[in-house]
Amino acid sequence: MKLNQIAAQLYTVRDFCRTAPDLAATARRIRAIGYPAVQLSGLGPIPPGEVAEIMAGEGLAICATHEPSETILDRPEEAIENLRILGCTLTAYPYPQGVDFGEAASIKMLARKLDAAGAKFRAAGLTLGYHNHEMEFLKFEGVPILDFLFARTDPRNLVAELDTYWVHFGGGDCVDWCRKLAGRLPFIHLKDYAITKARTPVFSEIGGGTLPFARIIAEAERSGCRWFIVEQDTCPRDPFESLKISLDYLKTNLVS
Repeated sequence: MKLNQIAAQLYTVRDFCRTAPDLAATARRIRAIGYPAVQLSGLGPIPPGEVAEIMAGEGLAICATHEPSETILDRPEEAIENLRILGCTLTAYPYPQGVDFGEAASIKMLARKLDAAGAKFRAAGLTLGYHNHEMEFLKFEGVPILDFLFARTDPRNLVAELDTYWVHFGGGDCVDWCRKLAGRLPFIHLKDYAITKARTPVFSEIGGGTLPFARIIAEAERSGCRWFIVEQDTCPRDPFESLKISLDYLKTNLVS
C-alpha cells in the first residue's frame, strides 16, 4: 500500500461538512494531516460542482463517493450524473435502506436492482460497489447474505467496498473476505474494532483495536484493491485527531 492510495472517508467528519465554507475548511485540514484523497459521504446540500472545485483547490483527489441508496437503485442516472460532475468513477451503495433481510423476496429484489443499476454504471464507464454492515452476515439460503448478493450479481456490475469493522462485528474474517473478493475489491474501509472494559465493542483509530491490518492490507492488495479508505463512525476525541492517529499508524507501520 502506497501513501497515495490512502483516503479519508468524510463521513468521519460529517459534522464539519454541512456548508461549502465548512467543507473547504475541512478539506484544508484533511490535506494538512497528510491525506491525498477523500471519499465523499455525509456532506450537506452542496452542489457537486462546488464540491469538486473545493477538493481540487485543496489538492485532494475524490477517490469515491457514497450515493443515496434509493437513488442508486431507482434513479441511477442521477448518481451517474453526480459522479460525472465530480470527476469520480467509483461509488458504493451505502446501506440497505428499507430492505427487509428477513424476507426472501426483499433480498432477491435487492440483488436484482443492484445488478441492473450496476450495469448502467458500467455502461457509463463507472463502477458500483456494495458497502456492508453487520446485517449482511445473517444467513440466507445457507450462506451469509453478502455471499448471496455477490453470487447473484455480475462481477462487472457490482464490486465490494468491504468494511473491516462491520465484517468482524458480523462474525466474518476480514482476511478471508479480502481473499474471497479477489478481482472484485477496488476499495476497502479500514476501520478498527476495539473492546471497552465494559465488554462493549467500539470504533477505534487504526492500530488501537484488534484487527490484523498488516494481513488485511496484504490480502486486499493481492485482490487488486486500489483505495484504502480510513473511516471511524464515532470518535472518542476530535475526529480530525482520530484521522491523524490512523494515518500516522499506517504511515509508520504499513505504507511501503
